[in-house]
Amino acid sequence: QVQLVESGGGLVQPGGSLRVSCAASGSIFGIYIMGWYRQAPGKQRELVAVITSGGSTNYADSVKGRFTISRDNAKKMYLQMNSLKPEDTAVYYCNLKMVGAGTDYWGQGTQVTVSS
Repeated sequence: QVQLVESGGGLVQPGGSLRVSCAASGSIFGIYIMGWYRQAPGKQRELVAVITSGGSTNYADSVKGRFTISRDNAKKMYLQMNSLKPEDTAVYYCNLKMVGAGTDYWGQGTQVTVSS
C-alpha cells in the first residue's frame, strides 16, 4: 500500500511563487507516473503536470512556462509554481500510477489560494 502526503500549500499574491511537495511511503516499483492534479470549486479535477519514472515530463497548456515538476526519487515529488494567477487557485492533489501493477493512488490534497 502506498500513501501520498502533500504539503506546502497556502495563500500567495498574484505573481508570486509557491512550491508544493508530495511525500510517498510504501513500495513503489516498476514503471510509474507521478503527477499533480488540481480541482477548483465547481470544476472537475484536471491534470497539471506529470513526470515518469524515466524522467519525462508533461504539462497542461495553462501552466507551461510557469510551473515545474520534479522529483528526488520515487518518494519525493515537487511542483514549483511561479507567476501564479488567481485562476491557479485550487486544491492540488498528488497522484501515483504504477503501470505494471495497475494501481492508482491519491493524496489528500493541499489548498493553494492566489489572491491579493
